Amino acid sequence: MILACHNLTKAFGEHVIVQNASFHIEDHEKAAVVGLNGAGKSTILKMIVGELPADEGSVLLSKGKTLGYLAQHQDLMGQRSIYDEVLTAKAKIIEMEQQIRDIEQELSALSGEELERKLTLYQRLTADFEQADGYAYRSELTGVLKGLGFLEEDFSKSVDTLSGGQKTRVSLGKLLLTRPDILLLDEPTNHLDMNSIAWLENYLLNYPGAVLIVSHDRYFLNKVVTKVLEIELGVLTSYQGNYSSYAEKKKQIREAKLKEYLNQQREIRHQEAVIEKLRSFNREKTIRRAESREKMLNKMTLVDKPAEVNTDIHLVLEPSRISGNDVLSVQNLSKSFPPQTLFRDVNFEIKRGEHVAVIGDNGTGKTTLLKILNSVIPADTGSFTLGTNVQIGYYDQEHHVLHMEKTIFEEISDDYPNLTNTEIRNMLAAFLFTGDDVFKLIRDLSGGERGRVSLAKLMLSEANFLILDEPTNHLDIASKEILEKALNDYTGTLLYVSHDRYFINQTASRILDLVGNTFVNYIGDYDYYLEKKEELTRVYTSDAVSSKDNLEAKASSAPNASSSVSKMSWQERKEEQAMLRKRANELKRTEDRIAQLEDRDTEIDHLLTQEEIYTNSVRCQELAHEKESNAKELEVLYEKWETLAE
Repeated sequence: MILACHNLTKAFGEHVIVQNASFHIEDHEKAAVVGLNGAGKSTILKMIVGELPADEGSVLLSKGKTLGYLAQHQDLMGQRSIYDEVLTAKAKIIEMEQQIRDIEQELSALSGEELERKLTLYQRLTADFEQADGYAYRSELTGVLKGLGFLEEDFSKSVDTLSGGQKTRVSLGKLLLTRPDILLLDEPTNHLDMNSIAWLENYLLNYPGAVLIVSHDRYFLNKVVTKVLEIELGVLTSYQGNYSSYAEKKKQIREAKLKEYLNQQREIRHQEAVIEKLRSFNREKTIRRAESREKMLNKMTLVDKPAEVNTDIHLVLEPSRISGNDVLSVQNLSKSFPPQTLFRDVNFEIKRGEHVAVIGDNGTGKTTLLKILNSVIPADTGSFTLGTNVQIGYYDQEHHVLHMEKTIFEEISDDYPNLTNTEIRNMLAAFLFTGDDVFKLIRDLSGGERGRVSLAKLMLSEANFLILDEPTNHLDIASKEILEKALNDYTGTLLYVSHDRYFINQTASRILDLVGNTFVNYIGDYDYYLEKKEELTRVYTSDAVSSKDNLEAKASSAPNASSSVSKMSWQERKEEQAMLRKRANELKRTEDRIAQLEDRDTEIDHLLTQEEIYTNSVRCQELAHEKESNAKELEVLYEKWETLAE
């Protein structure tokens, strides 16, 4: 065991962030901390490194072990180049190398005991230097910088000129090169493209030390971690396995608790009905039996109904009208920002109901394509055509049409006056605005917060063709899952750019990969793309020096070469997913109806205690009939729920 945390407790005023949290990290273990935004994930890391004092509890790091920490935001200063800044991580090795060179210069002038002493020191230093991979530290440094997305021409850039995201990547590179025994990483993938994230995954998988990660990137967590620490409502729970394993186990636990709760409620209602019937006989024996049952009922340990954050939030996206089958047709589209060519002679079509994800390296032109399709910027050559009745809803992180003087709540309610307060709050809660947050002024929000408000507005637009640029940026995992479900139920057409591989896997039925100035088409989700990427990229890029006609022939035939069998298996997989989603939706509707009826029963019981009600025989009879009807419906719903759950 390298790190142990015992009974960590932290509160800010009356708001308890985490209470009595205990966990440990083993040598070489890769673990993640997950939870909603504001749940306390970063707070846990800050308590471990001593940036924040714990109110109670202790943090123990094994003797002699080193700890490295990457915070979300970095403020690197100074005139050093990127290369020289990262090189400071190897200061000890560089110092050792200089000592070795100095001794080599001195040896020729020494003799006797002094020579022997220097030779002994030289041998020790060279052994330590070799053990620390001193002969490879410069190539290692170059490999890390390139892995994190820096080009060699970037190495000489001054740290002062870098963006916040670039500074974070430099800090991550420095940290990785120091090789601490345990790495604490707070959102390390935020400023990385797909290739850099894949590189970091492999780096961490092979990292000899332990790693504790805070991240919203579920695909990344699936690849890297073997343990998940969840913070929810101040309670920390540990799960073995990667993110998918954790999500499945959590779901199973909740379903088991809910089933136990529902079964107990059904048993309680049954016993109460029997007791009432026995009392109605009004005989000594039946009354005794009723009292006996009542005592047993009173001794029953009640099961609490499991609570889960955001279970009451459901985004419903429904187009106001249906578009034609042909939604978008792109012909010979090209765009350059000299000297760089982004893409040329691009052709593709999108049909109604398709969910298409556009992926590719940073700077290849993904966002530019969306801007062209929304007439924000013109194409150099080529054209595109929208189909009949196509109504676009566009989300661009750089262009938010918001009113600075309004509150968040007013921004939604003024544009959609037919929505109730509850509906508006539910929509905003799905995008992380809860409580008094909804009354913040737009002008006081950060760029990410304004983006979330714009996305919330777009989800209400009733457009039948949604075009989204990085829709999951600035969302936590729970909000991503709410958005995924809404998009999967959406009957319109979807085209989006995203680096979130898990999100793509959940929502895309087709992928356009922007590589080599053209789009490679994959009929399937992200996992399918990974299976076929090497094969198709080889086909496309091998023709880069061939004639244009040859390239087009390859491009049009490559997707078909993935075989009808693969497409059939994908179709079967999508049909199965649709069936499972339908069943899950029905299960949720059943649970909601049960809760609604139970709440109404409680309300009726309260009404019957009021004098104006129990003195009104007609009203009493109405309520009694309603309660009886509810009981009958509940019995049916309990059985339906059990069938669906099984």
